[in-house]
Amino acid sequence: MEAKESYPVDVDAIRADFPILQRNVGGDTSTPGEHDDDTIPLVYLDNAATSHTPKQVVDAMVDYYHGYNSNVHRGIHHMSQEASVAYEEAHDRVAEFIGASGGREEVAFTKNTTEAMNTVAYAWGLEELGPGDSVVLTEMEHHASLVTWQQIAKKTGAEVRYIRVGSDGRLDMEHAKELIDETTKMVSVVHISNTLGTINPVSDLADMAHEVGAYIFVDGAQSAPTRPVDVEAIDADFFAFSGHKMCGPTGIGALYGKRDILEEMQPYLYGGSMIRRVTFEDATWEDLPWKFEAGTPPIAEGIAFAAAVDYLDDIGMENVQAHEELLAKYAYDRLTEFDDIEIYGPPGDDRGGLVSFNLEGVHAHDLSSILNEQGVAIRAGDHCTQPLHDKLGAAASTRASFYIYNTKEEVDKLVEGLDVARELFA
Repeated sequence: MEAKESYPVDVDAIRADFPILQRNVGGDTSTPGEHDDDTIPLVYLDNAATSHTPKQVVDAMVDYYHGYNSNVHRGIHHMSQEASVAYEEAHDRVAEFIGASGGREEVAFTKNTTEAMNTVAYAWGLEELGPGDSVVLTEMEHHASLVTWQQIAKKTGAEVRYIRVGSDGRLDMEHAKELIDETTKMVSVVHISNTLGTINPVSDLADMAHEVGAYIFVDGAQSAPTRPVDVEAIDADFFAFSGHKMCGPTGIGALYGKRDILEEMQPYLYGGSMIRRVTFEDATWEDLPWKFEAGTPPIAEGIAFAAAVDYLDDIGMENVQAHEELLAKYAYDRLTEFDDIEIYGPPGDDRGGLVSFNLEGVHAHDLSSILNEQGVAIRAGDHCTQPLHDKLGAAASTRASFYIYNTKEEVDKLVEGLDVARELFA
């Protein structure tokens, strides 16, 4: 293990908070939760898909279920009041985390970033877009953005335009200036590419959008977990992210929106909790953010989401970012030692905490399987960016992604696994 001083965070202390990192992998997996002893230690490098969850966050969920499990905003009894307060305060805590000074009124909880994207696309896009309008995306968009706006455009007659990605993995900002014009009503852009690791200049894109009267939606699925985010400094009209990528539970995410925009938007999911008054003829909606949270919400997950935010803030998001950047650069430098590896995206000192690559002569899925036998968990496939992979001329790629509990030694394990693949496919 590297000396603690070589990392921006106390990796040993952090790893102790994640029991799953102590397990071995391999052997019989037919019974979930039961693991053989004669297996190998886990090296988990698939954090861009889902990070692990520390004991503190799990404890928050257990405390809810064991202590005050009850529905929110519906009961007068004591436990319902406790649950309601905790759930509402979770919104405030998440809003604070991303710099939303409007508090809970500007943050609606969703299942994930994808649902947040769909909420805006259907609640705003179907009402506001029509023939002659344009939505501007990038060629590196996740399917959550690309497919959603593509389908909304088909329903409304709007046009979808794509900002080019250059050979260096960065956006062509001159092309962005050409595409974002008076017809543009929405610019939807990924903050950090989950395939290339590119950190996009979202503030500049926000300025371009606002100059023509358009909104900007920032997909923060890879940025909110890994670096300080201030939605007001970015001047994002909408910002979305997921709890399961930032030490939180699955099934919970957040949609930030500027209050005046959210107040004008109509909900697209209807039912309990989001209504104020219902007659046989019509209905009126609850205040923000509840009008966008129909039905019984993910109460335990929302409370645990706030606990995850607390956990990350205790570490310090500046330290989280520094640790990610250190590992990304180290992995990039190690992989560039070999002539048979193609890396996608910007240089190692100018990317988020992931590296996507291909090993010559070995399909990404085969490589993933071989690495799995070495205990190394990575992602292989198109990473929900099929059009981008088409542009790259790659059917799939291998992605290693890092988080606060990863080490340089684990990157070395990845590199050692590549030697095994070379021998097998020699």
